[in-house]
Amino acid sequence: METAARTAPAAVIVAIDGPSGTGKSSTSKAVAVELGLSYLDTGAQYRAITWWMLNNGVDVTDADAVANASTKPVIVSGTDPAAPTITVDGVDASGPIRTQEVTSRVSAVSAVPEVRTIITDLQRSIAKGAEAGIVVEGRDIGTTVLPDADLKIFLTASPEARAARRSGELKGKDSTDLAATREALVKRDAADSSRKTSPLAKADDAVEVDTTELTLQQVIECVVILIEEKQAAK
Repeated sequence: METAARTAPAAVIVAIDGPSGTGKSSTSKAVAVELGLSYLDTGAQYRAITWWMLNNGVDVTDADAVANASTKPVIVSGTDPAAPTITVDGVDASGPIRTQEVTSRVSAVSAVPEVRTIITDLQRSIAKGAEAGIVVEGRDIGTTVLPDADLKIFLTASPEARAARRSGELKGKDSTDLAATREALVKRDAADSSRKTSPLAKADDAVEVDTTELTLQQVIECVVILIEEKQAAK
C-alpha cells in the first residue's frame, strides 16, 4: 500500500507580543525549537542599542542626542532559537544588555521615534529572510513591525504572577523585593503602553493567551497548536 508523501510544514511568520513576565521569551524560543523555526527577541535589540548609548556617553534622557546617535551602532541578531546571539559592533552583548542599568533605561531609548524606525527596519529584514518561518517576540510586532504576520499572539498575566516569575529568576527574594519587582513591571508597562510611537498594544486580530494559571509547558503547547493549525491552513 502506498503512503502519501509528507510535505514540509508551511513557513509561517508568528508575532508574539505582551508585557514582561508573561513568558514571551521562554515560550517563543521553545516553540521555535519544536517547530524548526527561526527566533527573534526584538527586546534584546532595543537593549543592545541602549547599552551602546550608555557605553558611548550618550545622555539617554535626551531624545535628540539618542536620535542623532541611533544610526551609529551595528546590531546583528542570530536567529537560532537554541542559541540566540546578539552583537553590537562585533562585540557579544548578550550578557551586558541584561544589567539593571540597561533595564532601567531601555524604555526611554526605545520611545525615541528614530530608534524605533531603525530597529523596526532591521526586524522586518530579519523576518523576511527567514525561509523556514520565524517566531518574533516583542511589544509591537503584531501592530507595527509585522502587521501582516500569519499568526499574532498576545500573552498576558496578572501583575502578581509576572512579578513572582521575575523574582523567581533571582533566588532568595523576599516580599519586599517582590513588591518592588511588581512596581517596576507596572511602571514599565505604563511607559511602553503610553509612548507615542508603536506602543505596547494587542492587535485586533491577535489571539490572547492568559498565562496566569498556566505552566510554561502548557503555554508552549497552546502556541504550538495555534501555529500548526495556521500551517495546515496555508
